[in-house]
Formats: sequence, structure tokens, C-alpha cells
Amino acid sequence: MAQASEFGEWPLKRLMTEVVGSGPKSADDMTREQAREALQRILASEPDGTTLGAFWLANRWKRNTPAELAAYTDVMREESVVTAEPDADPVDCGANYDGKHTSALLGVGAGLVAAAAGTPVVVHSGDRVPTQKATAYKHVLDELGVRTEIDPEESAAMVDETGFGFYYQPAFNPGIDDLYDRRDRMGVRTFVNTIETVANPANADVHLGSFYHLAFAKKMTDLIEESERLDYSRAIFFQGMEGYDDIRPGYTKVAEWDAGDDGLEDYEIETGEYGMEMENEDLEVEDVTADSAAITEAVLAGEREDQFADAIALNGAFRMYARKDVASLEAGLERAREVIADGSARAVLEDLQAF
Repeated sequence: MAQASEFGEWPLKRLMTEVVGSGPKSADDMTREQAREALQRILASEPDGTTLGAFWLANRWKRNTPAELAAYTDVMREESVVTAEPDADPVDCGANYDGKHTSALLGVGAGLVAAAAGTPVVVHSGDRVPTQKATAYKHVLDELGVRTEIDPEESAAMVDETGFGFYYQPAFNPGIDDLYDRRDRMGVRTFVNTIETVANPANADVHLGSFYHLAFAKKMTDLIEESERLDYSRAIFFQGMEGYDDIRPGYTKVAEWDAGDDGLEDYEIETGEYGMEMENEDLEVEDVTADSAAITEAVLAGEREDQFADAIALNGAFRMYARKDVASLEAGLERAREVIADGSARAVLEDLQAF
């Protein structure tokens, strides 16, 4: 962590009074160096709670630029993130860490299906992260009997041994995890909720993320382009259920970015085009953690052929497509159903439980 003597001339209180704190319409944007210094001070626990809360809220009001978010991300990667790179080159799934509270979390099942089909997948999350403190990857994996509170090197080994790996935020991103209590007191999301999703602990080449609005996907790909510490060459964001990385039933907006290409390609997915007639309510469950785990096991065992089986297969196919392991979603969907039917996906879960 940076020490106070290493800081520049921009304590958070000065940034508030001279740059970001004059309100949502009149506030100025920070320079890259100002934003870098701000997060360095935050990670070193330099600002008092009142000043930090005000700074977070001012950033929320004025809305961060991609350059500011890139600066925050770079400092996080430099001073907090502990990476461990597996031999496999996985798809990095960085869904919102504060989780889901209404619909089933399908990303575990989807990742296991993709892994069985030859597309390695990495997921990462914390534990009941503010503001929602809802079900995230860790909790479904815990319910399935998978070890989650492991160090990054074990996470990398998990990927290489099973095709699927989980990275635990307190172990690989301790500086951000140390902000838990202050984030909890805020009561609203901050820019930390954004940058932690692209921490990329496995140094993956492909990122799969989600958004609520298309403009946010553009901001995230601009962040990736402007970052000096992220090496993604490809990123796909889609309008996931509850902001998570689960494709919505019906209509889903998708944004696709490749390094070196000119601009962001956006298009739509209609689940009905794949013979899947379902609505958002059809994927709602009573206990998101327990029910998501039970649904995952049943689908991978071939015991369900309902809307949840369809959704897990489609999301698995999308992970294959993100890494360009299949030419189309149709091809990925066919492959996903094959590895469920022949028991390969269930075998990956069993390997993961035995790891």
C-alpha cells in the first residue's frame, strides 16, 4: 500500500472543494493523476470516514469518466490485486459482486457446462458485498460443497485441474476487501462496485460482464482501452438479470468489443429464437443460494429439462462464444446440451467438489 509521504497534492477534501464536490451539474472531472492519487489514499486508509463518504457520493452524482475509472482500476491492480495466472486461458466472469436476490444464479452451472465443452472459466466474488449483500458466486459454490476461501495460487490450480476456477476477493484483492465496512455504511453503490468486477485475478484475455444500460457497456470498454494494467483483448457485456451475468429471458441487449476494432458492436439476443419460451418470473426462486445450487445439480445430472436447463445451456454457450471456441450461439448451444447429456458437465462439478 502507498504511504502518506508518497502522496501528491490532492487529498480527498481538496478534490471535493476544488474539483468533484460542487454538485452533479457543475462538478469537474479529475485528471488521471488526481484519480490515481485518490484511490491510493483510500487504499491506505488516509481519508476520514466523512470525507471518504462525501467523495464517493460526489463521484456518484457527477458520474465517473472512463479515464477516472481506468485510473482507479490501475491503482487497484498495482496495489491490491494479487494475480495468479493458470496455464489455461479462461473467460473472466466478473459479475456484480453484491449479487442477486430474486432470480436463480445460473453462472455456476453455465461455467461448468462451458468448462466441460473445453472453454475454461474463472469467476470471482466477495462475501455478501454491499449494497445488496445478496447471493454471489461464492455462496452457490459453498452450497455445492466447493472450497471457496482459497488463495489465488489454489484458484489458478483449480482452473487447470477442473476447467473452472473461483477467486475469493479477500484473498486476491485485500485492499478492496478492507473497505467493506465503509462501503456498507454508505448505503449506495460506489465506483468500487464497478472496478472490482474487472480486477481480473487470473490475467484472463477475455472478459464477460453485465450492465443495466448500453451506455455503461461503452464506458466499461473505454475503461479497458484506457487502462494501463488490464490486458483484455476481448470483452462482451450484456444486460443481465439483476445486473448479473445471466442472460435475460426474452430480449437481451449485448455489446461486443475486440481490441483493435473500431468501436463497439451491439446486437440483441431473443431466447424465443432458440425455442425457449420463458419470462423473467420463470427464473425466480425463493432461496437464491440453496435453490440455485439445487437447480445446478439437477440440470447437470440431466434431471431437469425445463426453463432452468435451457437458461444454463444458453449461458454456457455464451461463454464458449465469448472465447470464440464456437462460431455461433447455435453451435455453442448444441455443444452445451451434448456435455450435459453425456455427463461431462456433471463430472466437472464432481472434480470441483473433490478439489
